[in-house]
Amino acid sequence: MPIIVRLDVQLSLRKMKSKELAQHIGITEQNLSLLKSGKVKGVRFETLEKICEALKCQPGDILEYSPDSTE
Repeated sequence: MPIIVRLDVQLSLRKMKSKELAQHIGITEQNLSLLKSGKVKGVRFETLEKICEALKCQPGDILEYSPDSTE
């Protein structure tokens, strides 16, 4: 898929654990893990907004388009 999820990078930069982010934005750790691994077909704008708010970042810091990617 040409969309690469860089959520783990943003979590690391902010020294935040996945569990903490999941609790903050109101989703399960399992769903956050699926999102981090890129194994989801989509993400709600509401969820993306909450992630960006919690991590103080932009959507482009989390999602990257790479047409040559095989991830």
